[in-house]
Formats: sequence, structure tokens, C-alpha cells
Amino acid sequence: MPQVRVRDGAHYAVVVVGGGQAGLATSWQLTARGIDHVVLEADRVANEWRDRRWDSFCLVTPNWQCDLPGFPYAGADRDGFMVRDEIVAYLEDYARCFDVPLAEGIRATNLEEYPQGFKLTTDAATITADQMVIATGPYQRPKIPRMAERLPGEVLQLHSSQYRNPGQLPAGEVVVVGTGQSGCQIAEDLHLAGRQVHLVTGSAPRVARFYRGRDVVAWLDEMGYYVKGIEEFDDVDAVRFRVNHYVTGRDGGRDIDLRRFALEGMNLYGRLVAIGGSDLHFATDLRTNLDHADAVSEGIKDSIDAFIGARGIQAPGESRYQPVWQPSVEPEKLPLQEISAVVWSTGFSRDDSWIRVPVFDGRGYPTHRRGVTSVPGLYFVGLPWQHTWGSGRFGGVAADAAYLGDQIVQRRMQTGVRWIAGLPRSEKTVA
Repeated sequence: MPQVRVRDGAHYAVVVVGGGQAGLATSWQLTARGIDHVVLEADRVANEWRDRRWDSFCLVTPNWQCDLPGFPYAGADRDGFMVRDEIVAYLEDYARCFDVPLAEGIRATNLEEYPQGFKLTTDAATITADQMVIATGPYQRPKIPRMAERLPGEVLQLHSSQYRNPGQLPAGEVVVVGTGQSGCQIAEDLHLAGRQVHLVTGSAPRVARFYRGRDVVAWLDEMGYYVKGIEEFDDVDAVRFRVNHYVTGRDGGRDIDLRRFALEGMNLYGRLVAIGGSDLHFATDLRTNLDHADAVSEGIKDSIDAFIGARGIQAPGESRYQPVWQPSVEPEKLPLQEISAVVWSTGFSRDDSWIRVPVFDGRGYPTHRRGVTSVPGLYFVGLPWQHTWGSGRFGGVAADAAYLGDQIVQRRMQTGVRWIAGLPRSEKTVA
């Protein structure tokens, strides 16, 4: 895979910032349309998968959903779940397969509007572009609550992006805060290694791995859930910021049942509300959190049953989930003296402070419609729920990249500007 040398003062028709699956998919669409561009990656291709995932990490969606443009999954285990190193290899192979014009190790530091489009300052050069695509992904700045500052120094603290394996943590009991996908899977990883885990729950929903003879993802895909546009929902903002359902692809895929973990010795708690004195303090909402997660999972099964019935599909019957454990008490405190480490599985926030273009709302979220912002020529791709449930996943980013490719071509036609590929701005002519 050839590396592009980015020269100071160079001009491109399009600059793509970010070399993950969203940036690579966009590059493929631009190449297919004959559009001169460069992809800038601050580290290496697939860096988020390589450096921010633990050793046993695997996809939670089946391999057949890895369908990047021009590069569908071609392995032998379509219904399996790629592990971390296989995901990295898949993306590296993708970048090589069409010689993406990639410049690795170049970090964008400032983006502003410019008479000819946009001026981008990086730690290597300053370049300009007619159009810009931001493909930096949602996992940029680890979020850790300020209450973490109250933990004693002898307690090791890690964000989920820093966790690798149980052996990384000191001997003793471990608190995992958060029951999104990362929190539940890290808690399981520790639990399977024989560690005493204290899992702090939240409002994240869960989903069954399999139901009525198929992976639930396969049912939802056939039902059209992954291509339903966000504008079809009444509560767009609520949908866009929903927490993902927890489930796992580990060992061929299975449910994550926190109640089962509790039966096996894991300690569960409600939401963490304070760290004070010598204790962690919790809300008394453990039962509510568990019941909510189960209700969402059973609701998805209801929709699958209705789909099967409406289509007359032959599918095996299956009994419904019965809770295997209920909290007899709602624990409100945990002594800190029992804890050796805390893993904060509390998510990420975006870091768009380098983008000096007025496209953000009061929360700092980029305002857009299907990735197209109100500033002509500036686009985002790879955002969760950018247009559909699949937008932030391997299975849906291709459609978003194709849409933006069409928008980029349309704008080029409207402006009448065409730059000869591969030359710095000073050497280019306008056709």
C-alpha cells in the first residue's frame, strides 16, 4: 500500500480525515468516481480497533455484515465473529486492495473555511481542499466522571480503552462501571478468569444472541431494521444517542445475562452516584436496570414473532426467557478497602475542537442531514445513527459513503471546479 507524501501548500479536490472503515469506504467511493483525494490518518489504518480494544475483543455482529464497498467478507466463517486482530487485518487488506491514497501519521490540528473551500493545518503540512470529509469516528476522547478523582491512589483506574486482559490488573477485587457493550464484555472477561467482579449497572438494554433458529441480527436485517432511516422515528435525538444493546460474539456468540453472572458470584449494583468517605455509593435502581434490559430483549423477540407470523415463515418455536436471579436487596455501598482496580466503561465523547467551522449544536454534536452539513462541501461519515442503525457499523457505512460520494460529485458539478489529480495547487489548472 503506497504512502502518499503530503506537501505543504498542496490542494486536493477532497480531503478525508480518518483512516478507519468510514474513511476507507469513502475513499473507495471517491476512487470509483475518479475524484482526486487523500486520506489522512493520525496513527495507522484501523488504529481504533488495534489500540483501543482488549485482547479477547470480537465483533458483536456476524462476519457477513462486514460488507465494505468492493470488499465483502470472504472468509469461511460467515456466521462467526471476527476477533480484534482479524478485524485489523480485514481493514488493512481493504486499504491495500485498491491502493487507497493514504497518508498515515498525520494529525489534523485546525480546519477552517477558505476562499477556495477549506484550509487544513496538520502536524506535517498545511493543505487546502475543495471539499472535506470528517471520518474520525465516535471513539475519540475517553469519558471518565470527575468523581474518579476521589478514589484513593492505590486503586488502579483504567478506562475501557486501556483494558487489555485480567492479568493487567493487580490481585484483588475489580469494579467495572457501566453495562454497555464494553462494560459487560470486560466484566465477563474478568469473571471467566476467576476474578471477583463488582459490576455497576446502568440503563443499557440487552438483546438475545439467537432466537427461533437464527442470530437475532439476521432476523433484524431481514426485517429492515438496519436500513430504517432515522427521520422515520418520532424521537430523533433520543434514537441518535441511545446506548447499544449488550450481547457478545465470544466463543461463537451467546447472550450476556447479568442475572446468570450474579448466580455465579458476580456482585451487581445500581448506578454509581458518589464516592465518599471509604465507600462507593449506589442508587437503588439495580432491579429496574435489570428489568429494563430484559424488557427490551423480549420486545425485540415480540417483533420477530410478529414478522414470522405475518410472513408465514417456518421457524422453530422457542420458550421465552425467565429471570434466573432477582436481587434480594439493593446494595447501596461497597467498601473501597476491598477494591484493587476500577475499569471505567463509561464511553467516549467526540473531540472536534480542531474544526473551526460553525456546524455544531449546543452539545457540540455536528448538525447534518445524512452527513451533509449546512456548510457547503463539509461532510461527516461514520457517526452512530448518521442515517440508519447500521451507519456506525461495517454493515451500514457503505451506503452512507456512497450517498456522500454522490453529494460530492453533485457539488463539483455545481461549482464547475475540477482539479487535475495528484498536483499541488500551484501546479494545477482549472478545467
